[in-house]
Amino acid sequence: MPFSFNFDVHVKTAGPDDLGGSDLQDGKPGREAKHTDDNTKPEEPVKEATEHLPPSCPHLLLVDGVSETVAMGTLPPLHFLNETVFEKTALEREDGEKILSCTADRRSDLISGVYEGGLKVWECTYDLLELVERDGETFGGKRVLDLGCGAGLLGILALKRGARQVHFQDYNSTVIKQLTLPNVLLNCQDNQTESEEEEEDDDDDDDEEEGKGQRQEEDDCKNVKDEEKPEPTDGDPPVKKRAIDPSQHSLLARCRFFSGDWTTFLALVLKEDPSPKFDIIFTSETIYNTAYYPALHEALHSLLAPDGLVYLATKAHYFGVGGGLHLFEKFVDQRGIFSVDHLLDVEEGLKRHVVGMRFKMPKAS
Repeated sequence: MPFSFNFDVHVKTAGPDDLGGSDLQDGKPGREAKHTDDNTKPEEPVKEATEHLPPSCPHLLLVDGVSETVAMGTLPPLHFLNETVFEKTALEREDGEKILSCTADRRSDLISGVYEGGLKVWECTYDLLELVERDGETFGGKRVLDLGCGAGLLGILALKRGARQVHFQDYNSTVIKQLTLPNVLLNCQDNQTESEEEEEDDDDDDDEEEGKGQRQEEDDCKNVKDEEKPEPTDGDPPVKKRAIDPSQHSLLARCRFFSGDWTTFLALVLKEDPSPKFDIIFTSETIYNTAYYPALHEALHSLLAPDGLVYLATKAHYFGVGGGLHLFEKFVDQRGIFSVDHLLDVEEGLKRHVVGMRFKMPKAS
């Protein structure tokens, strides 16, 4: 079955020489493009950047959620909300941007300047996960940025593999609040369950070493506590398991969440003192439109640490939209800031690539 794209993009296709400094959006293209006004220069959308804190009752984000899991080789399991169920329940969710109803009405995977495709997990994300699994990157102690994060699987992987801090950014606040944050919570919950099970196993081992007398004492304490518990009566609801509070989990404490276009996001984080520098920047399927290259390049240039690495995953070409790896490589080469190395090339079907970007020479600190 051929792969195609389906989004509404007002775009003027340009070569690298024509690229100006328009604002950048996060692109996650997928099916045959529906073009309108192809010769009209795109408006320069400005969606002010906002930082989103986890809600006071984060577990409510997971109520009635149906999750699925990506398991790939030696990578830790990555949990995320099921896409099909999410789409079917979209109209029941909080959506101040109205992107959920809008995408359903237009049957479009991307609406330029309105919705930038973050509700789907795109193919190149899996390519990048495969590369990380192959190379054994652990992210221990590193600061990571998932730029145009969508479901957030790349940042979540870094988090579960020891990253010191992970920033998640997507164009749409609805994506961050209704998808990225819940997915991070799912994985915090999973990690907390595993930690508690390990602690219980350790306690069991200690009990064996301390002897029968200690075990008997603990059994007596347990019996007293059991006697204090009221017996459930007919008609009473079943006793629920103690809810895990992911907001108290150390993994979530390492995360920050942002929405907005990349230009205003950059301006927001650069106000911090010191401004953040990231050892690893992930960005997947974000170079579909050449008009957005300047802002992407500026964000990478400003936020990458001197010895840092950008992982960029992309299709070779986005048919009907105009962007792709060849044009982006030309743009980067003209700027003379980064070197670009091919790390993974997928030749079958629609060609896809993962490239690594580093500074050509160390930046002055």
